[in-house]
Amino acid sequence: MRKYFGTDGIRRIANTELTPSLVYRVAKAGAYVLSKNLDHMPTILIGRDTRISGNLIESAMVAGFLSYGANVKLLGVLPTPAVAYLTRKLKADASVVISASHNSYEFNGIKYFSNKGTKIPDSLEEEIEELMDSPKLEELTAPNDKIGMVSYCFDLMDEYVSFFEENFKEVIQENKPEDFIIGLDTANGATAIVAEKVFQELKIPYKIINNQPDGININENCGSTHLEGLKKFVLDNNLSLGIAYDGDGDRCLAIDEKGNEIDGDKLLAIIANNLRKKGKLNKDTIVATVMSNLGLNKYAKENNLELKQTKVGDRYVLEEMLKEGFNLGGEQSGHVILLDYNPTGDGILTSLMLIKAMLESNQKASALGNMVKAYPQVLINAKVNSSKKHDYEKDETIRKAIQKLEEEFAGNGRVLIRPSGTEPLVRVMIEGENQNYITQKARELADLIEGKLK
Repeated sequence: MRKYFGTDGIRRIANTELTPSLVYRVAKAGAYVLSKNLDHMPTILIGRDTRISGNLIESAMVAGFLSYGANVKLLGVLPTPAVAYLTRKLKADASVVISASHNSYEFNGIKYFSNKGTKIPDSLEEEIEELMDSPKLEELTAPNDKIGMVSYCFDLMDEYVSFFEENFKEVIQENKPEDFIIGLDTANGATAIVAEKVFQELKIPYKIINNQPDGININENCGSTHLEGLKKFVLDNNLSLGIAYDGDGDRCLAIDEKGNEIDGDKLLAIIANNLRKKGKLNKDTIVATVMSNLGLNKYAKENNLELKQTKVGDRYVLEEMLKEGFNLGGEQSGHVILLDYNPTGDGILTSLMLIKAMLESNQKASALGNMVKAYPQVLINAKVNSSKKHDYEKDETIRKAIQKLEEEFAGNGRVLIRPSGTEPLVRVMIEGENQNYITQKARELADLIEGKLK
């Protein structure tokens, strides 16, 4: 088990668990690992979200990078996908996003990106971890005349805005009806300023909420993890669509004009349909994770699309896309990767692809959302002995219980068992047509697993 990195970088409570000294070590080790094959000292970009701890973590990262001899470009508050985009555009050697994504303000995190704008693989994170706790780290100190330098590049937000203007302005203006108004919820996070700039440049009428970050209100009852406020906002203002981003701007979920949620699975189907009509969906394939709803699977089959599923985590979705040449993938949570544009989940990009699909098809959001029938899902955590959490596959009683359930569903339901990567838990997820029935069966199965693997 890894000591520091999880499924999406390092994420801990800032200043007590994610301490400046820990961050310094992460930076110094990361600078070495990501640049050891270069013939020059690296240039590393740093972006962050709006958390109160952002400056603290940023300062410690800068110190670590400069001590190694790396040069740093500070981007200020920018969404994660903007940093990924600028890493490629500026031909930087690596980049870092300081954010805890959808978590509350007391958490913060560190996500490394390669020079291609992609999250670094597990193998590099493991190498960074090993070096962080090694005496060799102290040796990686630049001589006095080779200490790194910092430059402040807060104006690069405009480069990211221009990217959207170049790709979407013409098609949106050609198809936009008079009464088309979008609601935006920026989660008091990294999209608070840039999303508004994008919608202004594209001349899309909008009303905006949760765009006054104070360092503490990021994700607080708002954004993609708390859609209730946006739903009310859409209905109260008779809006065409509501868009919710998360704290670091790599996720997008939506609310249609009737107040119904459009989740990541539905977004994938809508965007896939629009791309395929133009012959732009590579190999007629969507890449998703095993947590995607059965409804997406059925939509794919009924429409002669291929659905490839990976383990949970957008990095694994991206790995499959790059390996097989696919250009659309994502997660139910709203991480959608559109590889023709950006190699990471991009909330603003996803929202514009949804708007484009609405305008080009001349359909309301609710009609597009109805393309996928979402099956009820239940997720229950079974508490087990940490050393036994993979043993559910070996226990005959557990295997027979799972097999019996799957036979009962006969293709109209699904059982997914997944050990937690970091906790002594086995996650039991069941999908089916009857919410009460699957809740009962998930509880029974979780209890069985707990009893057998305690």
